[in-house]
Amino acid sequence: MHNYMNKYGDPRTNSWFLMSSPFPTLIICLSYVYLVKVLGPRYMENRKPFELTNLLIVYNFLQVIFSTWLFYEIGAAGWFTGRYNFHCQPVDHSKHPQTMRMVHACWWYYFSKFTEFFDTIFFVMRKKFDHVSTLHVIHHGVMPMSVWFGVKFTPGGHSTFFGLLNTFVHIIMYTYYMIAAMGPKFRPYLWWKKYLTTLQMAQFIGIMVHAFQLLFIECDYPRAFVWWIGMHAVMFFFLFKDFYNQSYRKPRARAKSPVPVTTDISAEEVTYKNGSVKNGYSNGHANGLVRARTVLPAGN
Repeated sequence: MHNYMNKYGDPRTNSWFLMSSPFPTLIICLSYVYLVKVLGPRYMENRKPFELTNLLIVYNFLQVIFSTWLFYEIGAAGWFTGRYNFHCQPVDHSKHPQTMRMVHACWWYYFSKFTEFFDTIFFVMRKKFDHVSTLHVIHHGVMPMSVWFGVKFTPGGHSTFFGLLNTFVHIIMYTYYMIAAMGPKFRPYLWWKKYLTTLQMAQFIGIMVHAFQLLFIECDYPRAFVWWIGMHAVMFFFLFKDFYNQSYRKPRARAKSPVPVTTDISAEEVTYKNGSVKNGYSNGHANGLVRARTVLPAGN
């Protein structure tokens, strides 16, 4: 397996940290799943939740800085310079300095998927176990593995448009979370939650259109990656659309519910007819309306 991966992998990234084999990344992802679904809840079961206000502020601030830098690097290495074509961008396999800048940005984008694990870990530490839905964990657990294949075999090229849009949305998303972590006095500054959700949906539309266009034109870019990226965008677009509809288009229906629903916008979940959504993912545990609070779904 190791020899096969290095034979067909991009020689520029074969020797990079965590790139020689998929197994280290797979082990980290499986460890994350075990930590947040089994070990963490078991450890916290008889303990008080951690007070992480300051840590959450710092973490979200660092994520804003990291996302801003990634967005700039991906853009400056290709998309903002005129070197990249929005209709078809094959992978440049040269070692041109500008090309290598994009290859490095791809690896750091892969690494950023590990830092996003802390979103879930902090839920566990705060004993927000019901926020750690199976779909949420699966999404965060598979993303590093998915991006690994891109960095291993096609670093750069057409698929980096996904990273460009995603890091831009993360700048705004983590800014929102940072402000929310600062406490109730900053609640008046969070009025734009609805528009952030709209931006997240627009992101997925842009990604799926950009990816699927290669199914209709000739382009020297692997079709397998086109399908994977495009279908990922389709799935999360409909997931976020459902969240949007339940959160913003049916307030009267929720208001008429015989079961009280809180309207505290600083809280962390929204409940609707088919269950609750936490960080954008339905946990499917409830069949009727239950009492809960509202949160913005996280980006992918």
